[in-house]
Amino acid sequence: MTTISLFNTLHRRKEEFKPIDASNVRMYVCGPTVYDRAHLGNAKTPVVFDVLNRLLRHVYGDKNVTYVSNITDVDDKILNKHKETGKSIREITEQTYQWYIDDMAKLNVKAPDYRPRATEYINEMIDLVKLLLQNGHAYETEGHVLFDVDSMPGYGYLSGRSMKEMLAGARIEVASYKKNPADFVLWKPSEADQPGWDSPWGYGRPGWHLECSAMSSKLLGNSFDIHGGGSDLIFPHHENECAQSMCAHPNDKFANYWVHGGMLMVDGVKMSKSLGNFYTIDEVLEKAPAEALRLLFLTTHYHQPFNFTFEGLAQAKATLDKFYNSLLRVKDIKAQIEADDRVVEALADDMNTPLALTYLHELAGQLNKAEIEEDKAKYKGLLLGSSDLLGILFQSPEEWFKGGKDSDEAEIEAQIAARAQAKKDKNWALADEIRNKLKEQGIILEDTPQGTTWKKL
Repeated sequence: MTTISLFNTLHRRKEEFKPIDASNVRMYVCGPTVYDRAHLGNAKTPVVFDVLNRLLRHVYGDKNVTYVSNITDVDDKILNKHKETGKSIREITEQTYQWYIDDMAKLNVKAPDYRPRATEYINEMIDLVKLLLQNGHAYETEGHVLFDVDSMPGYGYLSGRSMKEMLAGARIEVASYKKNPADFVLWKPSEADQPGWDSPWGYGRPGWHLECSAMSSKLLGNSFDIHGGGSDLIFPHHENECAQSMCAHPNDKFANYWVHGGMLMVDGVKMSKSLGNFYTIDEVLEKAPAEALRLLFLTTHYHQPFNFTFEGLAQAKATLDKFYNSLLRVKDIKAQIEADDRVVEALADDMNTPLALTYLHELAGQLNKAEIEEDKAKYKGLLLGSSDLLGILFQSPEEWFKGGKDSDEAEIEAQIAARAQAKKDKNWALADEIRNKLKEQGIILEDTPQGTTWKKL
C-alpha cells in the first residue's frame, strides 16, 4: 500500500500518515460561514482537501474514507448581514449555501460524505458544554458560558505558543465578565429577535469554536485522523477546538493530524476589501473557466502561501488548452484509465501537486508523440487517470473547447448555419461578418472538409 506523508501542524514536521483504522479513515475540514458570496480563500481550501480526499480514497478504498466538511449557519456575521439587508436569516443562509454548493460543483470539488449544518447539532453542542462544566473547564457568568483556559495546563497544544504569543495581534473579545481575556464563549444569550435555542443557561446560541467540536465528535468520534483548514484558523479557532474537545473527552486525542493550507494573497499582498483586491469566486469565473482556477491553486504547494494573479489564471487556462488538445487528437481511442505511479507518489508526499503536474505535462508530451494506437491508448489512460486524482480534465475535449456544458451551443450552431448559407449564396461579406462577430465573442471557427467546427478561446 502507498505510504502517505503529511505536514502535521501539531508537531511542525512532515510525518507518515497512520490512520487509527485503515478501514475507516476519517477527515474533518472547516467549511464556510454562509452569509455572503464565497471568496477565493473559500475556494482554495476545498480544492486542497478535495485532492487529499481523492488520494485517501485511491489508497484506502472509496468505502473506507469518511470526509466531513461543515456549514456554519449561525454566526454574528449572519446576524450583521440580516441587519444590513433586511433579509431573513433563513433567506440569507439558504441563498448563500446554494451559491457555495454551485461554486464547488464548478470547481469539481466532490461533495463530502457529510456536510453538517451547525443548526442541526445544537443538542450535541449543549451536551458538550455540560461536559465542560462538569469537568471543571467552563464557568457561567452574566448569561454566558465560557471556557476557562487556565483550567487546561496544555492550552496552546496545537500552535505551540505561549499565551502571550497567542494573544498578540489576535482578535480577542474584551469583556468584564471574563476571568482571563483569552477565555472564549461556549454559549451566549440571544435577544428575542435573534436565532436562539432553549438551554440550561437560558435562550441563546453556541460560540463558533464549539460548533466544529460537536459536529466532528458526533460524525467521526472523539478521536479521528485528520483535521484540516486554512492556516488562518490555527489560532484561535483550531486551538480552541482542541481545548474544549480534549477537556470534554480527556481520554481521547481529538485529531491526530492537523493539516493547514497556506495563506492566500492577491498580487503579492493579503486579499482585503480595503485594498480593492478582494475577489469572490463568481467574479473570478467571469474571467476564466472554473477548471483553470482549480489548476492554478494546484500549481503551488498547498502548505505554502498562494499568490493569485489574473496572469496566472490565463496561464492555467492555456495549460488546460494544451492538455485538452492532446486528448482531442485521440478522442476516438478507447483507453484503460489508471493513475501513473509517479503522480500517486508525488501526491502521497505531502500532496506535492506541482510535481504531480510536471508528470502530467510529461504524459501529455508522450501522448502527442505516440504513433501507434497501443501507445496512444496507454498514455491517454495514464493522463486521464492521473488528472482525476487532481480533479482536472474532467470534461470531454469538445466540452472544454466549446466553453463547457453550460455554453449556448444552439445559438452558436445557428450562427454557423447562417454563415454556411451566406457562403452558399456567395454573400461573402455576411459570412465574414458572422465569423468576425463570433471571434469577438471568443468563438473560433475552423473550416474542414467535413464541415465547420468551433471552439472557445
